[in-house]
Amino acid sequence: MLVVEQLKPKRHNRDGFKCGEPTLDAYLRQQAAQHHRDGISTTHVLVDDADPTRILGYYSLSAAQLLLTDLQEVDRKRLPTYPVPAIRMGRLAVSASEQGKGHGDYLLAHAVARSLGLREQLGVRVLLVDTLHEKAARFYRAYGFRKATANSHTLYLPLGNA
Repeated sequence: MLVVEQLKPKRHNRDGFKCGEPTLDAYLRQQAAQHHRDGISTTHVLVDDADPTRILGYYSLSAAQLLLTDLQEVDRKRLPTYPVPAIRMGRLAVSASEQGKGHGDYLLAHAVARSLGLREQLGVRVLLVDTLHEKAARFYRAYGFRKATANSHTLYLPLGNA
């Protein structure tokens, strides 16, 4: 059974993870645990409970904000003029051997569900993602992410109205 859990450096084999994007591999190996300790971000890993040390994929989340003017006009309605509270999904990656099995979809759905849960506890309006390339942007746009106006690599997903 597949499970998403918070990265535990002593339990999860970060060195064995390879997704085909060196920056994403390096982040998991070298920075994810440190960023968690420093309160910068949290990393959540997808594992199979039959082999819980092997990371199939991961995503990271951190607090963020987006300028109101970076939202598309339709998403600015009834919002105050200060920056919009957000969650940034800094990275999402699936192991090369596991790609094409829907794990990226599953991780994204988990990140969105986690963000919606956080929205119940603190003010959060959008989930942000900075895409590395057009292929990644297409993946996110298929799930309703919209282009931020100031940066073509930044996409956001409105987290609804309470």
